[in-house]
Parts: sequence; structure tokens; C-alpha cells
Amino acid sequence: MTAPGEILHTGAAEYPGLDEWRRLPISQQPAWQDHPDFQSSVDTLSAKPPLVFAGEVDQLTRRLASVAHGEAFLLQGGDCAETFRGATADRISARVKTILQMAVVLTYGASLPVVKMGRMAGQFAKPRSSDMETRGEVSLPSFRGEIVNGFDFTEQARIPDPKRMVTAYDTSSATLNLVRAFTEGGFADLRAVQQWNKGFTSNPAHAKYESTAAEIDRAVRFMEACGADFEKLRRTEFYSAHEALLLDYERALTRIDSRTGKPYVTSGHFVWIGERTRDLDGAHVDYLSRVQNPLGVKLGPKTTASDVEELVERLDPHRVPGRLTFISRMGAGAVREALPPLIEAARDADSQVVWVTDPMHGNTITAKNGYKTRHFDDVMDEVRGFFEVHRTLGSYPGGLHVEMTGDDVAECLGGSDVVDETAFDDRYESLCDPRLNHKQSLEMAYLVAEALAHP
Repeated sequence: MTAPGEILHTGAAEYPGLDEWRRLPISQQPAWQDHPDFQSSVDTLSAKPPLVFAGEVDQLTRRLASVAHGEAFLLQGGDCAETFRGATADRISARVKTILQMAVVLTYGASLPVVKMGRMAGQFAKPRSSDMETRGEVSLPSFRGEIVNGFDFTEQARIPDPKRMVTAYDTSSATLNLVRAFTEGGFADLRAVQQWNKGFTSNPAHAKYESTAAEIDRAVRFMEACGADFEKLRRTEFYSAHEALLLDYERALTRIDSRTGKPYVTSGHFVWIGERTRDLDGAHVDYLSRVQNPLGVKLGPKTTASDVEELVERLDPHRVPGRLTFISRMGAGAVREALPPLIEAARDADSQVVWVTDPMHGNTITAKNGYKTRHFDDVMDEVRGFFEVHRTLGSYPGGLHVEMTGDDVAECLGGSDVVDETAFDDRYESLCDPRLNHKQSLEMAYLVAEALAHP
């Protein structure tokens, strides 16, 4: 629902400079402008209602300002790449449930509110290291996410199809409807979430986290005894986020807010620019600099201090707290050396950015049996390194950005309830990058909560 008095004008936004990106270098885009269905697909999207509303986006910016000030913690989690077929009630509820469980544990550890954000309802596009994929003697266009083409290694499936953007919109709309129903209708009740966590710690593999779970349980019972208003705690705010990779899609879903006359991307509350598309003079940075949404930027180990300074200047020239989030993705072996100069550069630029760690992307390896995977210990080592750096510099480690699922998959190695390579053949489901499963995600939350509670 829209906020009182808030009307987002229908149709694609008309605003000075919004189409400047079309003249700039752009990467990671499908070559489909000459496809017979391209213009009709863009026109269809341009006439669709917004998926999110300007008032919700502004509220998120305020929540992220609290994170920037060290008064809240941000949890971003969800699929590496969503699929159309995976947008079922069971799978969406499992993802939301896992994020809610993690958030309760992190809230207790940090003694701060947790801003909850799903990599969902829009995470359909994926950057690729090569335009082509070769298997044996056959080379075909790379799979770029279901918003662009199909995963099957056939010539027909790999043809970029702009009609898929409309399917992505429809799937995102259905996903958001479910998420709103879950988070507003009692599914997020603090007491229910804590019962789920007690089930996790009853597993002997996770018994070492039982004391933390018991402390949380005592806190909940204390609140009940004191007459806390649990009616309010039956609902929670939950925001959607995705990489704003496909600019044809984002442009078609940009609308003008009648309250302010300014443009908002309405495909999601929070969008980020990836490591491969953060060219300072490129199309992605230019386009997203012109919208009002809070923005993220992924920073890899080759990022320089001058890159950070320029990104701040381009994307947050007015230094608005909550506007800009830097998501570091360094790798466990690089984070302790590569991150400090970037934090210092942002500080020198007088910015109030949110610092978040993505401990997944810098730790990807290939298992002996050929599967792309990650070691849970490496993931956690990068998280620890992230906290250590901020502690040393006196800055605030503002959050986690994690590729995870609520399902019992086997894609990342390790964890207390150990996953090894023998499980990949039966339980590896990701179409792109490996995700933490439900148990590994909760284990991460308990470990991070301990770090937050005992800095």
C-alpha cells in the first residue's frame, strides 16, 4: 500500500539526465535492442504499477542512517540468483524464516535493531566473467540469469529474450505479496522465531550455541512477564534488494514521486552496483546517481582509496546518512590488508556510509568434483577480519550480506553439521554461486552475535 498522500506517477519517468547513461560505456548487458519483442516488453514494464513505493524507500534510507550512526545492524540475505520456478510459497517462506531467525540472534548479540533485507523479488540478473560459455566443441552465450536467458545449454535457451523482463516483474510482484503477508500477518512473531531457533540448537551439532539461545529465551519470557506488547512484535519491516545490473529493466520501472517530483527505482527498495559495473565513468554509476533509492556498491580487493572517494562524490554528493552502503567482498586472505585504506578514504571524504561485509564472493573455489563451492571456515574468517579491521580503526561494522537459502542444500563445505563434497550430486541446486544452507546461515548468525556481544 502507498503511504498517505503518496502517488507515484504511472509510466516510465521523464526527468532531466535520466537517459544520459545511454551515451556511456556499459557492460554486462544483453544485445537485444533489435529483438522484435524488445520495445513492447519495455512498454509493458513502463505501464506496470511500482513494486515498491517511495515512502517505503525513504523509510529504508532512515533505517540505514541509523546503521551508519552505529545504532542498528543490517542483514542482507537471499539467493545468488532467483529463479522463476523457485518463487513458491514454501521456498519464499523458508528464506524469510531463515532471515528472521538470523535477525533475532543478531539483535540479541548487538543489542541493536536489525534492518532486515532480502536478496529477493528482483535478483534475477547475474554478471558473467565471459560473454560466451564453451563446453567441448560448442560455444554459446553465457547464462545471465532468468531475466535474460535460460540455464539449459542449448542454442534456443541461451538466446536473450526481453519478454523475460516482464516475467521477472510478475514473479517479483508475487514474491513481494507473499513476503508482505508473512511479515505483517504474524509469521514474524518474535516468540515463534525463538522457538524455531531452539529447534536449531537442540541438534547435537549445534549444542555449543544452546547457551545463547537459552539467554534469548529468558529475555523473551522476561518481556512477556513484564507485559510487553507482543502484538507489535508479531510484525516486522522487511525490505527487498537486488543488483541493479540490467538497466533496461531498471529504467522501465523508474517512476516520479508526486510528493517530491524526484525519480525512484521501483523494482526494489535497495539496489546495488556490482564489482564488475562500478566503472566511475560508466552507465551504472551515472544512472543510479540520479535516483533517490539507498544504494550499495560492491568493493573487491583491487578497489583503491581514490575509487572510494570518487564513488562517494558521484553517488552521495550531499553526504546523506543511509544513502550509500559499501559492501566489501575481499576474500579471507585479503580483507585485513585491503579494507583499511578504503574505510579511511571514506572517512576522509566526510561521508557517513554503511559498511557491510559480503564474505561469500571473495572465497569461491572449485571442488575436486568440479562444483563451484566455498568453505564455511573461509567465509567466517572474512567476517572476523571485517570486524577486526573496524575495531582497529574505530569505525562501525554495519552488517552482513550473505548468499543463503532456507533449504537443506549442499553447496558450501563445512559448518558444525558438516557438508562435504559427496553431498553435492544430490543436493546442489544453485544455478550460479554456492549458498549457505539453512543450518550454516544460522550458525553464522550465532558466531557473529558472539562477536557483537563480546567485541
